[in-house]
Amino acid sequence: MKLLFLTDNFPPEVNAPASRTFDHCREWVAAGIDVTVITCAPNFPHGRVYRGYRNKWMQKETIDGIKVIRVWTYIAPNSGFARRIVDFVSFALAGFVASLFVRTDIIVATSPQFFTAVSGCAAGLFKRRPWVMEVRDLWPESLRAVGVASGREWWLDLLERLELFLYRRAASVVVNTHAFHANLMSRGVDPAKINVVTNGVMTENFAARERDEALVAELGPEG
Repeated sequence: MKLLFLTDNFPPEVNAPASRTFDHCREWVAAGIDVTVITCAPNFPHGRVYRGYRNKWMQKETIDGIKVIRVWTYIAPNSGFARRIVDFVSFALAGFVASLFVRTDIIVATSPQFFTAVSGCAAGLFKRRPWVMEVRDLWPESLRAVGVASGREWWLDLLERLELFLYRRAASVVVNTHAFHANLMSRGVDPAKINVVTNGVMTENFAARERDEALVAELGPEG
């Protein structure tokens, strides 16, 4: 089976989306799945390309068995509304074009930011393959909640219409909380296509330690 994953963030970036997607892809590779990731040159959060990489049309590498295709994007720091939108849209366009040259059986696109999901939707349409929308945050609702686009509410209204369109077009929608599941259902998304996959822990990264009596005395836990 061949799987194509579109994501704006990927190692060596170390933010949550990059780390989470990397762990998923490694598990899929271990299960025998041929995984290709389309992403951009690593630059998060300061908008500066990491040493050893260039922001060019296409560069390829393999990380832990994962085929990685990095495409050119307009790079901006993780601040400011307008430049970030241009950044997001540029990745959606470049990611879509690159996807046309990748053989795959299924496409996964992760949100936020959901312009990546637009790319996944378009790729699924043109390649005639099912696509899955992975929702890690309710975007643009989260923008409205923190006031990022204050004074631009009409933008958020348009983006919300796009969001609902993407939910309808996806073969499956994966969310990571039951609250997101309820939110999507309340907005008319078919519950049959919503799947809750909660965040997990790589247990091998943790080991038991000797009981810290000083810490027990300080915090006073019971049991």
